[in-house]
Amino acid sequence: MTEEASIIIPTYNEREGIFHVIESLQSLKKRHGNRWEIIVVDDGSTDGTSEMIRNTPEIVLIKHFFNRGYGAAIKTGIRHATYNTLVISDADGTYPIQDIPRLLTPLAKNEMVVGARGNNDANIPFVRRPAKWLLNKLANYLTGIQIPDLNSGFRAMKKEVVMKFIHLLPDGFSFTTTITLAMLTNDYAVEFIPIEYHKRSGRSKIRPIRDTLNFIQLIIRTVLYFDPLKIFLPISAFFFIASITVLILSYLFTPKIMDITTVILFISGVQILAIGMIADLIDKRSQP
Repeated sequence: MTEEASIIIPTYNEREGIFHVIESLQSLKKRHGNRWEIIVVDDGSTDGTSEMIRNTPEIVLIKHFFNRGYGAAIKTGIRHATYNTLVISDADGTYPIQDIPRLLTPLAKNEMVVGARGNNDANIPFVRRPAKWLLNKLANYLTGIQIPDLNSGFRAMKKEVVMKFIHLLPDGFSFTTTITLAMLTNDYAVEFIPIEYHKRSGRSKIRPIRDTLNFIQLIIRTVLYFDPLKIFLPISAFFFIASITVLILSYLFTPKIMDITTVILFISGVQILAIGMIADLIDKRSQP
């Protein structure tokens, strides 16, 4: 198990759960990691979250003057991290802090280890489950990999790898989704281990409809950045098939062949394919 690690806890209005999480972390640190550092990034809390742990020893407390977002808080923690091994978890008590050693052990042969909640959806609100299922199906197709948990906030990562994508990582809740897609589409070793997901303390900051739409947009944008043909090829194929279908059906069932429609659909398919190939060429040339 890695001895040196920076544990990053982003927090925003988590007065109810933060103290218990930090207490659990310090207890775990004494047993397993004397060279761990615990970084708490208070993202502009207004409920006195920082005051709950301000005098707690061996804690690096960083405050944002206003709420900048979940991803922004993690990025602040990453930039202040002393060690190459990073662990992120939440301050609401949903993730099993005692499982951090289980994340660190396989990190020796991986760039990222994710605590997957795949079979533990009982404490995920029902309204979020359809969106979670849809997002995972879309991400699985676009990456070509079966992803057990796309946006788990409990994971261990290597700082040197994360910093390669830091300019792409968003400031909102989609931070974890983006880093997962970025590593998988760039062939970094990512391992998923099952964890138990607990009922949270306090109120969730997730906005189901708005955040789901943002996640879908983010997934498509990220894959377009790293593997554009995954998007352009199916769309191009759709137009080619549509053109052939229109040609055959109009020949069989209409008085006149719909030649103009057929040509427009076919040319659209060619143009979309050409754009995809150019985007893929640019992507490949820009890689180190």
